[in-house]
Amino acid sequence: MAIATLNLKEYKKDASPTEVTIIDYILKNTEETSHMTIYDLSEKTFSSPSTIIRLCKKTGYKGYKDFLKDLIYEQAVRSNYKQKHITELTRTDEIEEIVNKVTYKNILSLEETEKLIDIEMIKECVKQLFECEKLTIFGIGASLLVAKDAQLKFTRIDKMSYVSEDWHTQLLMAKNMGEKDVALVISYSGQTEEMITCAEVAKENGATIISITKTEESPINTLADYPIYVSSNEFSFRSGAMSSRIAQLNVIDILFTTYINKMYEESIEILEKTQIKKERE
Repeated sequence: MAIATLNLKEYKKDASPTEVTIIDYILKNTEETSHMTIYDLSEKTFSSPSTIIRLCKKTGYKGYKDFLKDLIYEQAVRSNYKQKHITELTRTDEIEEIVNKVTYKNILSLEETEKLIDIEMIKECVKQLFECEKLTIFGIGASLLVAKDAQLKFTRIDKMSYVSEDWHTQLLMAKNMGEKDVALVISYSGQTEEMITCAEVAKENGATIISITKTEESPINTLADYPIYVSSNEFSFRSGAMSSRIAQLNVIDILFTTYINKMYEESIEILEKTQIKKERE
């Protein structure tokens, strides 16, 4: 299930001006809002309680109390993570400290990403993957490694998928997509210019867009029909994708395993058939 603030972020692009004001206030004052009555919030946002209730319902809640319950839970989770604060990598770190920091950061990224996973979104993404004629996967830099992992997994179970290391070839593939195809666009930032271009071209051609990005609003997850989010907690010292790559790979594993489970018997047979035996020396 998506967390409360993420529900608001996803709905914001379709919100009315009054709703945008309420959403912006909540996102900027999350801790304070979690202790407010509906009348307190309406006064702070110059709106009516009925408008707030309608906003809550539009974002998947039964009403304000239901929304507040989710928001309070989210704050409790965030508070728990703050208590497990990890200091940044420093020049003076010993190897043991580096091992602990990097390992825990990866664990934390997986835990936070689990909280962001929307089960219904995963179900719908797998449905789209199952029904599409062609799956084309887009990624550049570290995200290309994730794209290639996804391509290998889905090809193994006879869901032919396509990825290229060359960006111009990726753009050509986007230009050749159609209404029965799915584009899986992987970009941690959601801001990579080449990936934005590929997503725009694929969408113009009628393809369904699934994105894997961090939680902040970005051009790519805005373009996506089905946005999936990973935790955004990389070290400030980011010589290369670390915890974000682990989180993205985990999402691919979730999609792949759910896909297999949808056609379990057939998938097991295909996996056995496509296993490459290792000869003993």
